[in-house]
Amino acid sequence: MTDQPSPLVRFAPSPTGLLHVGNVRAALINWLFARRSGGRFMLRIDDTDTVRSKPEYEQAIRRDLRWLGLDWDLEARQSDRMAFYEAARDKLIAAGRLYPCYETPEELELKRKARLSAGMPPIYDRAALKLTQADRAKLEAEGRTPHWRFLLTHEDVAFTDHIRGETRLHGGDYSDPVLIRADGLFLYTLCSVVDDIDFAVTHVIRGEDHVANTAVQIQLFHALGAVEPGFAHYPLLSDLSGDKLSKRSGSLSVEELRDELGVEPMAIASLLAKIGTSDAIEPRLTLAELAAELDFSHFSRGAPKFDPAELERLNARILHETPYEAVRERLKPYGEANEAFWLAVRPNLVRFADVAAWAAVAHGPVTPLIDEPDFITEAAGLLPPEPWDATSWKSWTGAVSAATGRKGKQLFLPLRRALTGLDHGPELAVLLPLIGRERVLERLGCSA
Repeated sequence: MTDQPSPLVRFAPSPTGLLHVGNVRAALINWLFARRSGGRFMLRIDDTDTVRSKPEYEQAIRRDLRWLGLDWDLEARQSDRMAFYEAARDKLIAAGRLYPCYETPEELELKRKARLSAGMPPIYDRAALKLTQADRAKLEAEGRTPHWRFLLTHEDVAFTDHIRGETRLHGGDYSDPVLIRADGLFLYTLCSVVDDIDFAVTHVIRGEDHVANTAVQIQLFHALGAVEPGFAHYPLLSDLSGDKLSKRSGSLSVEELRDELGVEPMAIASLLAKIGTSDAIEPRLTLAELAAELDFSHFSRGAPKFDPAELERLNARILHETPYEAVRERLKPYGEANEAFWLAVRPNLVRFADVAAWAAVAHGPVTPLIDEPDFITEAAGLLPPEPWDATSWKSWTGAVSAATGRKGKQLFLPLRRALTGLDHGPELAVLLPLIGRERVLERLGCSA
């Protein structure tokens, strides 16, 4: 009995733009699967499109993945692997599975329209297979350069999808795909299969928009003498109107979520790992928790809707549960922002940047709001001596209430406004010791 290979999955972004929410979901699900199953996660940069691929986008992809905590065990860049694609090309040509075609884009469009008008599916008619060697020589003498198509067999392709279950695709519904453009550019379908074979990828986990590609790719695996990996196709995200998410769907790039909206990486991961499943969307503080909970049987078939407001709510809940040790370094720019400060203010955070406002409330400067100066002066005279702790606020307000007869909002709101300049905020029982007696007296209009 042979041992099963350890799982290997890959995330294969094209460096033609910034990572967006849909890309991140693909990377995350693959990463969680690898970590849950004791496998490996591969980053493969699909940069064969030399016109649109940019080094700055590749750098951004790596930066964003690291920020999200999605480390990788191995990596490859398709632009470094041209010799492998050329070898696959030669093998397919020798086997009669890759053939040259000379139609221009305009001619192909006319054929497509003619088939549609005749009530036929708009697939390629394989006219190039009928060309003789002399025909091809004549076309090339006219300046035409061929593109190359993969000759499909019109058999049904069946496989067990880890999310969709038993899946059957009809080979006769597909047009022979172009694998190599007329300018010599190797296209995704060929490069992806060659890479999956060479690196022994065991599972291809991707959006359901690739289901149709799977029939073609399984045939290509077989034509190259390989066994196909397992497949799992999950429903794509949509926006609130039901339209498919794309790079142009608003502020959805990782860069924007991080740098402009102040979203925590675990808020993104907690949402994208659970959206579209039967699991409740709850805050998780580590990727390990999400990996342990990943279960393809929980994925639904309907397209889940991505709601930025839900991400914001989840972000707040993440911060409310984040321990001090996890933010110690991030708090250093805020001076006296110690553990007591963090525990006091985190229930009031929506994004981490809100810490700055509460640091000002705790340590100054603050513009007090004093509507009743006589009451505030009387309250200042009853301020207990230090040291202060969590009971000091209750002791002070109890004394002020006894002296003035005030209770509830009439007692607490004027004091809060004078101390913080706000009508809301953290519990003053925990905030008061952070402010300290000297600053409290100063805000109440009295000297220490």
